[in-house]
Amino acid sequence: QVQLVESGGGLVQPGGSLRLSCATSISIFSIFAAGWYRQAPGQQRELVAGLSSGGTTNYADSVKGRFTISRDNAKKTVYLQMNSLKPEDTAVYYCNADLKAPAIAVPRNYWGQGTQVTVSS
Repeated sequence: QVQLVESGGGLVQPGGSLRLSCATSISIFSIFAAGWYRQAPGQQRELVAGLSSGGTTNYADSVKGRFTISRDNAKKTVYLQMNSLKPEDTAVYYCNADLKAPAIAVPRNYWGQGTQVTVSS
């Protein structure tokens, strides 16, 4: 069973940076469309950044100019570079992606396990 494996979360001071990574657990699976979501305590999960299979990106207004989503097809990994972090960015961040192996007709959607990002002094 393929999984999305996230890494890169942690504690950072306001104004700092983190880079989240999301990789497929089985290398034959390729990433098509992908996105990063976050969920703060007591709040609904929200889309932070999206990346289409064609490379088009979109961002939540709250992170525009600070966050960048990207993909490395060779490494089967999606990244979220987060700069100028604010306390309100504190949340569990989840990767979501459509994955497809050569033997599978259409991509299937998967979620990562989540990684905690805490922005605090």
